[in-house]
Amino acid sequence: MKKILQSSKAPKAIGPYSPAIEVEGFKKIIFLSGQIPLDPETGEMVGENIKEQARRVILNIEALLEEGGLTLDNVVKNSVYLTNLQDFADFNEVYKEFFKEIYPARTTIEVKGLPRGSLIEIESIAVEF
Repeated sequence: MKKILQSSKAPKAIGPYSPAIEVEGFKKIIFLSGQIPLDPETGEMVGENIKEQARRVILNIEALLEEGGLTLDNVVKNSVYLTNLQDFADFNEVYKEFFKEIYPARTTIEVKGLPRGSLIEIESIAVEF
């Protein structure tokens, strides 16, 4: 079971994420390495902007989870790396297309650079309930 943890003594979420997620009685845990927007067929970078690249990254995450018998609903934590925090709002628009409430806990960090010139990288943790 997955549930949101919130406290009147801590700030509320200001975007599509949960401040904390409690997970009980899970059967399996999958740790995904950081994914960048590579086309699975060609191995080449895709997307000219953050929305296109974010969509490809999340589709890659979804494919890996499916291989493990899980879905995006099983994700409890995402670490997001952006090369430009000015892309944050556009990234959130795409993120909300894929992740629904109860949103995973999330950290978003601006970094100087990412592999192959990517604008975004996401690593995830998912559990089977």
